[in-house]
Amino acid sequence: MDTRQPPSVEPIAEGAHARAIGRQKDACPYPAGSAERTAWLEGYDGTPAEDGPDLPEADA
Repeated sequence: MDTRQPPSVEPIAEGAHARAIGRQKDACPYPAGSAERTAWLEGYDGTPAEDGPDLPEADA
């Protein structure tokens, strides 16, 4: 079974797919320091690389 994604898939989706099929995190194909690598790792981890602002909790 071919588990490769077409080249048009964005790096975030590629990273998420890599994790879903059991690839190691160090399998990222993009060079260190590149925006693509950051995006791939975000997809793999399921979290953005930069933490967003803290939002106030809504009163329930």
